Amino acid sequence: MSAQGIFITGTDTGVGKTVIACALVRALRQGGRRVSVMKPVASGSFETSKGLRNSDALALMEAAGLPAKAYPEVNPYCFQPPISPHIAAEAAKITVNTHLILENYQRLAAQADWIVVEGAGGWLAPINERETMADLAKALSLPVLLVVGLKLGCLNHAQLSWRAVRADGARLAGWVASVIDPQMSHVAANLEALERRLGEPALALVPHLTDGEAQLVLAPLAPELGSLSDNLLKRLE
Repeated sequence: MSAQGIFITGTDTGVGKTVIACALVRALRQGGRRVSVMKPVASGSFETSKGLRNSDALALMEAAGLPAKAYPEVNPYCFQPPISPHIAAEAAKITVNTHLILENYQRLAAQADWIVVEGAGGWLAPINERETMADLAKALSLPVLLVVGLKLGCLNHAQLSWRAVRADGARLAGWVASVIDPQMSHVAANLEALERRLGEPALALVPHLTDGEAQLVLAPLAPELGSLSDNLLKRLE
């Protein structure tokens, strides 16, 4: 039986997708499920003796308890400069191939009950000259969890992303609010406006986290995200 899957996208880069993905992975594992992960395309990586490695992909693997040897399947396209993946791929003279990603996904899914896939950037971030993260999510046939970064402008960004996901025919599993700007005023009012305009409440509200706090979230499960997996499972039943 193939695994249940979810594709995590965001209203932008740096909105907390990895923190939320790792917390979800750990919650699912705590519920007794075998979980695998993917970060199909990543830019902003560092050199190691085994090649380039991306910190988000490594955090996902640690959360899932995957061995180091699984890295090439988890993150088949890894680029060093922290720039748009399609530009990094062009500079490296590599073409991101969604068929290869799909093959890796199927191998990982065959050994799991759940597979959590984290995109790069937002829904329409390009991965090559013709395709975007949206095309990748559709190729994987996965429902989408949208991470909304709460900051000035989030009402516009969230609605545009929400509409784009629906217009592309993908199934929306829900959305998570992530307070990325600690100076943002009227968070509650913005959250209420988002819930009204998106037509449903957030599955979770993640407070602003410092770098140190974010690292703690990647290890144990943050209390604020404790119910995320249960809420998500109910939506996907």
